[in-house]
Amino acid sequence: MTDAAHSTDPAAAYAGAPRMVSEILWVLRQVRVARSFGTDGTEQGREFWLRKAAVFDRIAIEEVATYAPQVAAKAVETAEVAARRLVEYDATHNGLSLRGSDVVTGEDCRAYTRREYHAWNRAQLF
Repeated sequence: MTDAAHSTDPAAAYAGAPRMVSEILWVLRQVRVARSFGTDGTEQGREFWLRKAAVFDRIAIEEVATYAPQVAAKAVETAEVAARRLVEYDATHNGLSLRGSDVVTGEDCRAYTRREYHAWNRAQLF
């Protein structure tokens, strides 16, 4: 059996993850809580940025599998932006060093998101 974190199928990293709708609702609740405190949400923690990046990545994976590249391009771009935000968070707060790292392109950031989400999800007790 192939380790989902290292599979060539990008969706494999999300095997056993909560349903996408549940993840979207969790992210939206966190945004709502931040707004209720009068903040813009940029001070959210790692779990928020990880789960948000994973949601957008999962959407992009579905879009790419379903539609022509030009149709899926916006979903891919949005997933890359969200994944880059996670990488930036980890570089700032968790000591991730981008020097000499394989986390360079948007796809690299998405692959990083998949590895990190897979590890995080395996540690959860849902």
